[in-house]
Amino acid sequence: MHPSPANTPETPALLIIDMQQGIQRVHTPRNNPGAEACIAQLLEYWRSADLPLVHIRHISRQADSVFAPGQSGALFQPALAPRATEQVFEKNVTDAFTHSGLERWLHARAIRRLVIVGVASENSVEATARSASNLGFITQVVVDACYTFAKSDYYGQLRSADEVHAMAMANLRDEYAEVLTSTDLFAALLGATSRIS
Repeated sequence: MHPSPANTPETPALLIIDMQQGIQRVHTPRNNPGAEACIAQLLEYWRSADLPLVHIRHISRQADSVFAPGQSGALFQPALAPRATEQVFEKNVTDAFTHSGLERWLHARAIRRLVIVGVASENSVEATARSASNLGFITQVVVDACYTFAKSDYYGQLRSADEVHAMAMANLRDEYAEVLTSTDLFAALLGATSRIS
């Protein structure tokens, strides 16, 4: 088991966003093919260190969506599925804080620091990170534990998934969140633990 940082307001909660089966059915080119493995590694660390952990699930209001209630696409990916004791919040929009109870849950536990991972970089990840910052949370986004898909920009020019992802991270960096790699995050977590012990 990994040592756990002391339970303080700086204790980080991991937010895993929209890692559901429906997202695996998107056939548009994506980036960060190792993102799921990276998220699984973070999930294992958070569980073994007994740190606060939140799974976010998108439930669409559109009946024909793969994320509609009752659809298999709305289910979590088995490798990243929450345990019965882990907190799950459902959302109907991109932002995990809107009408979900997430903010209240975090405040009730005096959690001030969030580590955000998941999909899609410029969509729910970016929207949630922006809200987290605006609500006063110390916010970190793990660049290699998020991913997205190629899409056309406003002018109709196709942008690769790497370009879309990089722009989303640039939008967040410094103003809304610290954007860092999983390697740097683990180094910081283990460094904090060694300073405590």
